[in-house]
Amino acid sequence: MPDLIKLYIRSAAIGFGLSAVFAGLMLWLDVLGLRGLVMGSSDGFLALFVMWVLNGIVFGSVQFGIAIMSMASDDEDDDDDRGGTPIGRIIEDRVAIPVRVDKPGANRGTRR
Repeated sequence: MPDLIKLYIRSAAIGFGLSAVFAGLMLWLDVLGLRGLVMGSSDGFLALFVMWVLNGIVFGSVQFGIAIMSMASDDEDDDDDRGGTPIGRIIEDRVAIPVRVDKPGANRGTRR
């Protein structure tokens, strides 16, 4: 299996683990009466499952993003004196742009 797929699966597992801890803490601390809502409804455990899955997707994605961004190596050739790649050059030629000026008050009264 490719290393990137292994990294993704590991990140997803960490994210879903963090999501389980997060959902458990929210129930244990009874944030906004969530424990009462989950235990008092017949569909409460379905809502808890959906909250766990959606938070797992978010936490796993963040974990994967952090892992990918931390893979950058410092031994690339980034320390040259060019100051970056030039995109274009500034054109110094000035061009006159004609502008039509109406008489003051010529359009007065036409807008309502």
